[in-house]
Amino acid sequence: MKPRRFFAPVTCFSHPRVVRYQVSDTRWPLPDLKIAVVADLHCCRPWTPLSAIGRIVSMTNALGADMILLPGDFIADRNLAARPEPAAAIVAELARLSAPLGVAAVLGNHDWWDCPLSRRTGFQRNSVAEALAASSIQLLDNRSIAVSHRGAEFRLVGMDSQRALRKRGRPGLHRPDAAFADVGPDMPAILLAHEPDYFAERDSRAFLQISGHTHGGQANLFGWRPMVPSKFGARFGYGHIREDGRHLIVSGGIGYSGLPLRLFQPPEITLVTLRRSN
Repeated sequence: MKPRRFFAPVTCFSHPRVVRYQVSDTRWPLPDLKIAVVADLHCCRPWTPLSAIGRIVSMTNALGADMILLPGDFIADRNLAARPEPAAAIVAELARLSAPLGVAAVLGNHDWWDCPLSRRTGFQRNSVAEALAASSIQLLDNRSIAVSHRGAEFRLVGMDSQRALRKRGRPGLHRPDAAFADVGPDMPAILLAHEPDYFAERDSRAFLQISGHTHGGQANLFGWRPMVPSKFGARFGYGHIREDGRHLIVSGGIGYSGLPLRLFQPPEITLVTLRRSN
């Protein structure tokens, strides 16, 4: 087994670590559920090329998760010194992901900001959304789906990016009420949202939120994460956060934005196991 490298050169993105969390809650009445999370790929050359994505897909499939979730930021930050990969090629690699309960995704802020098609069309079209629509991956654009798991049902809710239009001084594209419209009061619900900041809204309709966006700050200096892109600083920067009886899992993700640097915050595939609490 190769040693893990924390100052992340190009090669380590082919072999991210697997970070595991267990969430136990009385609001999860179903059998155990294992969810693999692959966040913030920011696919580009040389930092996270398509060849690395292919290996990450194989690693994720080998985990045997019941469901695979993709919390957005598939494409590269256009300010990063790199050659971006086209959305269609990225999604073609990700379409090899396989899990019994399927694969679902939401879009991230960079999927909007840095998509040439979005900028050309005034954010009316999006290359990542169109590629996902043509694939087997379900795009949850402010909507939910019913998922049947071992004879019982829960809702998987997906929200669009909360920061999609921030650079234009406009609100995000997330629509919480539309996303939760089909979630009944007693229905177990999991929220997939790119940015973790929505957790501060204390929306009790989902007992668990799964997010990415932060990259764990890309730098973790003995727990100090000075570069977390959130109005709450490092409060929702990384890991398993519990507030008001609700759970938030923030994946450290795979790629970079800003600088091609990870300092003591290696890339990861996140594995979440849900269990019923007695």
